Amino acid sequence: MANSETNKRVLSIQSHVVHGYVGNKMATYPLQLLGFDVDPLNSVQFSNHTGYKCFKGPISTEKELANIFEGLEENELLSQYTHLLTGYIGNPLFLRQVGVILKAIRKANPNLIYVCDPVMGDNGSMYVPKELLPVYRDEIIPLADIITPNQYEVELLTGKEVRSEEAVWQAMDWFHQRGIKTVVISSSDLGEPGVLRAFLSQQNGARLSMDIPKQGGKDLFFTGTGDLFAALYLAHSHASKGDVTVAFEKTIATLQAVIKRTVSSLPGTAEPVQAWQRELKLVQSKQEIEQPQVLLKAKRVN
Repeated sequence: MANSETNKRVLSIQSHVVHGYVGNKMATYPLQLLGFDVDPLNSVQFSNHTGYKCFKGPISTEKELANIFEGLEENELLSQYTHLLTGYIGNPLFLRQVGVILKAIRKANPNLIYVCDPVMGDNGSMYVPKELLPVYRDEIIPLADIITPNQYEVELLTGKEVRSEEAVWQAMDWFHQRGIKTVVISSSDLGEPGVLRAFLSQQNGARLSMDIPKQGGKDLFFTGTGDLFAALYLAHSHASKGDVTVAFEKTIATLQAVIKRTVSSLPGTAEPVQAWQRELKLVQSKQEIEQPQVLLKAKRVN
């Protein structure tokens, strides 16, 4: 069985793009910089992310996933995994197969940590088939140790609007009642105008909130920030040995630094910003990933 200090290995099941940074392309580099071996298993192989005018490429099936995983299993590699990370998955049967895979890895390594980013949508609209929702809610979420949904995904999963801080903590309790130890809401619009608010809750532990100033113009948005958040939180929660405040602050520090670098690289013209110009400057942010400078502090709520 893996020694989680000397051998840190993540099986990362999410999307792959040829051009740009989302999914496994977003998660692999920072995890490697922070000392993890990463085995990416791709749920889709697209030319680019879906924020461009078009995208092309195949979506993997549950049979292909099972086949690849069988190879890992037959080579007796499962006990090497210390972490499972899942992100964008566009097919409910593929997602159900992830549950089968998780149980098999947990059998080989009972100490496995599963970080689930239930990628389903944002800003009030779903961008995956609606059939994924019950699979996440009833089958996958209860298996997770850490989840990192956004505000809209919390509303989808709990079936309740989350429009106040009180509603956030009620939603956190909904997840804790299903056995999830740590819930991190990576972004919400519950802050002041121009400020995002992130939340963290530990089962029978700390409750934290953090205000994060929005960067760039009000119409500027970046794809893949949630993927980066989940990968960074996985790494920092492991390194901080359970100190969720440190993990939370370092994750947001790096995310903010990467966004700042990306914003500063945009052309200062009146022309609309193109999708390729909004790709996060990940490689250029190596130093900020390896040595995050914590500028924003988390507030303890309980």
